[in-house]
Amino acid sequence: MASSSDLESKAKEAFVDDHFELAIDLYSQAIALCPSNADLFVDRAQANIKLQSFTDAVSDANKAIELNPANTKAYLRKGVACINLEEFQTAKTALETGASLAPGDSRFTNLIKECEKRIAEETEELTKQLVDKAPTNVVNLNNCLQQLVCRAKGRLYHLLSQNTGQYEGKSRAS
Repeated sequence: MASSSDLESKAKEAFVDDHFELAIDLYSQAIALCPSNADLFVDRAQANIKLQSFTDAVSDANKAIELNPANTKAYLRKGVACINLEEFQTAKTALETGASLAPGDSRFTNLIKECEKRIAEETEELTKQLVDKAPTNVVNLNNCLQQLVCRAKGRLYHLLSQNTGQYEGKSRAS
């Protein structure tokens, strides 16, 4: 039976040879033997990223972070996977944490800038959609307000005419 380190070595070889599915299988076997090794989860996350299995990559990165919160590669893998899932705010948060642990690593800085750009684009697009829909909503709101004002005026006129009659009645009686 192969040891965890033997399986890890074979997985790294498979990864280098672009056999990502085999690498994932070998990393999974190594993890079964050594489930507390954060680096195995980080490496399997990278293989998942190569296969565009981004949800699995996030899961592996999260497990690596749980096992070793100081593992900067785990935050990098999570950030990259989340960017590909278009979860830019989550990606940015993970990358900022990684950057705080590895201040000189430009990969974090570059990816954080990408997240900020994408978040700004999403915000701009959402704002545009709201503005485009606004005239319809404003017209509907304006119509509702006009109807309410008309009803309120009618009710107020009715109340005033009732009260005026009562006061007139009292003043006549006195």
